Amino acid sequence: MKTHSHLTYIKLQTPEGLHEDCLKTLSDLEFIEDELRFLRDLLTEHSLELILGKSFETSKHIAETLIDYEKRNQQLLKSLTDHANKLQVLLDDVKVEHEVKDYKDLHYKLMVEIMDFYADVKKTKQQIFNTFSEVMKKNKQKRLL
Repeated sequence: MKTHSHLTYIKLQTPEGLHEDCLKTLSDLEFIEDELRFLRDLLTEHSLELILGKSFETSKHIAETLIDYEKRNQQLLKSLTDHANKLQVLLDDVKVEHEVKDYKDLHYKLMVEIMDFYADVKKTKQQIFNTFSEVMKKNKQKRLL
């Protein structure tokens, strides 16, 4: 991850640009919320196939991970919403020393945390794909016999 370039980008952003960044990221987190719900439902719906396919432990671990991600996503949504709401302080007429810098520092930390979350979710989605691919291959082999 190129954190230095992200930090430079954030330092150069205007408050309006930071606001747009927050709105886009909130939208992404809301999409991930739906995506996590779908993946959890998918695991639940196909749990019998996973148990019979000897993938129960893997799918149990994935299900627990998805629940943790849902909690983490809720926390990130709340933190980012609060952060976006504090942007009004930057846009008021009263200028407080270091308020823009402090806001941008917090923005950077939130964005790094969210990018790490995206990477974790992506890794888990790959795990789910691999698990279901394995089960589907085994089911196909059984049908051919």
